[in-house]
Amino acid sequence: MRSVIVTALLLAFAACTSMETGRENSAASRPTNGAAVLLFPANKATSVNPDTHLVLTFRSAPAIGSSGLVRIYDAADNSLVDTLDLSIPVSPRPLGRAPPRVAGDVNSGPGPVDPNDKTLYQVNMIGGFDFCFFPIIVHDNTATIYPHNNALKYGHTYIVRMDPSVLTPRDAKFAGFANDSWTFTTKAAAPAATAARIVVAADGSGDFNTIQGALDFLPKQSAKRTTIFIKNGRYEEIVFMHQKSNVTLRGENRDRVQVGYRNNSAFNPSRGGPSRRPAFSVVDSTDIQLSTFTVSNYFVGQAEALLVRGERVIIDRMTLNGSGDALTTYGTIYMKDSKLIGHGDTILAYAALYCERCELHSIGPFTWTRTPAGGHGNVFINSTFIAIDKPLPWTVSATDPGQKSKSVLARLPRNGPGTSAPNFPYAEMVLINCKTQGLTPEGWGPVEDAPGFDSSKVHFWEYNTTDMNGRPAEMSARHPIVKQLTLPADAKLIADYSRPEFVLNGWKPNVN
Repeated sequence: MRSVIVTALLLAFAACTSMETGRENSAASRPTNGAAVLLFPANKATSVNPDTHLVLTFRSAPAIGSSGLVRIYDAADNSLVDTLDLSIPVSPRPLGRAPPRVAGDVNSGPGPVDPNDKTLYQVNMIGGFDFCFFPIIVHDNTATIYPHNNALKYGHTYIVRMDPSVLTPRDAKFAGFANDSWTFTTKAAAPAATAARIVVAADGSGDFNTIQGALDFLPKQSAKRTTIFIKNGRYEEIVFMHQKSNVTLRGENRDRVQVGYRNNSAFNPSRGGPSRRPAFSVVDSTDIQLSTFTVSNYFVGQAEALLVRGERVIIDRMTLNGSGDALTTYGTIYMKDSKLIGHGDTILAYAALYCERCELHSIGPFTWTRTPAGGHGNVFINSTFIAIDKPLPWTVSATDPGQKSKSVLARLPRNGPGTSAPNFPYAEMVLINCKTQGLTPEGWGPVEDAPGFDSSKVHFWEYNTTDMNGRPAEMSARHPIVKQLTLPADAKLIADYSRPEFVLNGWKPNVN
């Protein structure tokens, strides 16, 4: 029976990775206590990428312990190179839920972390910044251990030692790893610095196992374009691209390359510097293209799938699954043939964003449009807006069915309490030839009506909005701030806003 089970484990693991080099770096291992476990990298594996995870597949689902150490040693001199201590909490709010900033207002977001909290949390340096992270993640019978980024180097042999309290499978005792019972050797050298294409593969068959490992390899602000090709697989990691340029990240298959993490403003609260709550961030970067893969944030709340703060960023044939502020934008962005799903303020919009043939699904408002003075805002051409008739997920509990929010295209309330709170009198959102489903009759709003707010320069415009069957949308109850563009009177406006370069400060995107 044992041989049958181990064989099944081998087949299941191979199906989740690949039939290539990854198979050579996986093997069934039987610790002396008899608990069968499949290891990746395999014991004594060679040519392992330094950004590898440590993956253990058991006969039954393992539980993560609340104590114990995972230690990695350099075999050359037995020096300790990395430690994961399971007694350290992962975050001040490990479940991604926290009391709201405003008592009783579940939509106000979590309050700031206690400045007097001196607790040591699990921290990983990602793209140069400190993030709370999960050192071990379990799915079904597989536990993935995440060494700290850049802890391992090329051309070294490493020894893994693990206390038995770290993982506990249901059907057998697990003695962990001691002495030299789990070792592996990394590749001799990194890819050539001049490489125009590098490959990421979760099974170890590429140049890197992780997307972040590939990004860390690239120089800052490179003048030459590099393509990071991502093979089909699951990449459960926070990705933070910082100060990069001329980079294309291209997935092998939009649906089969799954990038994601459990992250939000409660799990990684603000503590200075860039926002740490997205699953995937592109920050202070230029001439970036993301193509044909899926990014998901598995937490709810203020939880972006993608945050972009950069110039000339292309989002091409992507699927983005987030929660509140599912896509946050700054700079200039061209988005085409992509799908975005979110839970209210689904686009938190500061950028000049041109969307062509995109599909948006939202619980509550599709955008909170915050266009600064002197630029353009959100422009949607031949796109589709589908309202999701569900309560906001963070308002749902065992005793509360949750709260719903109006399904509007854009809102512009005062950004916080008090007369000094900022607002955005140049907010712009333009729809041309778009389809809609499930919008509230007013379609837009609320728009701040407090004394002193001048909304005369707000551009909330529509041309030829229809239902999903192409019939003209009912416009009689639209918010009074909305302007209906018509022909021939607005022919020039419609033509201008139909050109990406008009919206994107002269940039003509070239998708490759």
